[in-house]
Amino acid sequence: MNSVQMVASDGLTIAKRHVIKIKRVPDLIVFTILSPIMFVLLFAYVFGSAIEIPGMSYREFLIAGIFTQTVIFGSTWTGLGMVEDLQKGIIDRFRSLPMAPSAVLIGRTTTDVLINVVSLIVMSLTGLVVGWRINTSLGEAAAGYLLLLLFAYALSWVMAVIGMWIRTPEVFNNASFMVIFPLSFIANTFVDPSSMPPLLRTIAEWNPMSALTQAVRELFGNTNPMMPTPDVWPLQNPILASLLWTALMLIVFVPLAIHRYQKAVSR
Repeated sequence: MNSVQMVASDGLTIAKRHVIKIKRVPDLIVFTILSPIMFVLLFAYVFGSAIEIPGMSYREFLIAGIFTQTVIFGSTWTGLGMVEDLQKGIIDRFRSLPMAPSAVLIGRTTTDVLINVVSLIVMSLTGLVVGWRINTSLGEAAAGYLLLLLFAYALSWVMAVIGMWIRTPEVFNNASFMVIFPLSFIANTFVDPSSMPPLLRTIAEWNPMSALTQAVRELFGNTNPMMPTPDVWPLQNPILASLLWTALMLIVFVPLAIHRYQKAVSR
């Protein structure tokens, strides 16, 4: 077996371990599913009547933002899992096995993808119930879902690096929440950035989450020509911008995460 096959095989084994863990601790997947349902219903029925989007239903505008927020939060499972495994000494057990060092990280990030797939299915069904529709072709819709999963997968590697720097799960939860939650709201996820104050509008327009959300809206056909035309490059070319952000995160953080993991297990 060559090195690539070994990494892939070991990574799938680790991913299978995490899936079995989810089956044995169903609370993990239950709350992962309930959270996006809550956000869809909360924004659709509580805030939907108070927020006006020119020329379209707010629920059509909303769902792409909920999708983006949910997969971004879903990417934190890798970081949290790394913190817990390091704290409990499970990584030391992995170190004693004849396995590729990167397999632990690949298994973790792959599990995040599986969790996000489940979340997207549940959110899509919930969105259909509240009135959201896909107005493009099957291929474009599939591209929208794939882009969400690719972006979240890349972000999982960022979270892996952060998770190996932080000592406890509680600190990681607080740190990731303090970063991701503001970014998900200072964006075009739930409101049009043109209504924001100048500083917040600039942050929102260049926020990677805004590019991803805009790309998904275009691929799902949830845009309207009556809305103001973005005058910044990422929102004029959101699909390309999202792919560039994805590539940048993978190029920078995959080797950094592997290096940090090797350093962590060598102690």
